[in-house]
Amino acid sequence: MIRSLKKLFVTFLMSAFTLVGFMQTTQAAMIGTNQIQAANAAQHNRDRIADAMNRPEIMSQLEKMGVNKVDAQARVAALTDDEAATVANKIDSLPAGGDSVIGVLLFIFVVLLITDILGLTKVFPFTRSAR
Repeated sequence: MIRSLKKLFVTFLMSAFTLVGFMQTTQAAMIGTNQIQAANAAQHNRDRIADAMNRPEIMSQLEKMGVNKVDAQARVAALTDDEAATVANKIDSLPAGGDSVIGVLLFIFVVLLITDILGLTKVFPFTRSAR
């Protein structure tokens, strides 16, 4: 009985020592301040995009375009850090009132109207001459 327990104990120890050699080693390193700042900046950019998307007027425009709120949030979460930074910077550079969109549309209308009157394009039916 004691002999079988000794044999079992020795077998257990031999297998334990054998498996110790196959264990993976881990390494710990210090995390730099730049890495922490980059991670915080990326999360801050995603938060700014999410805040902008949660505005009611933006959500209504997205719904008019056929984009679901959950799908839009999933796409924001899937952005890379560089893409999130680019979108967040574009959000900051957009005008607050949206006056530039109306100005651009009005400018395009005037350009097309003038080119129609000069006969270079045929966009508007009310400017065509009766030939």
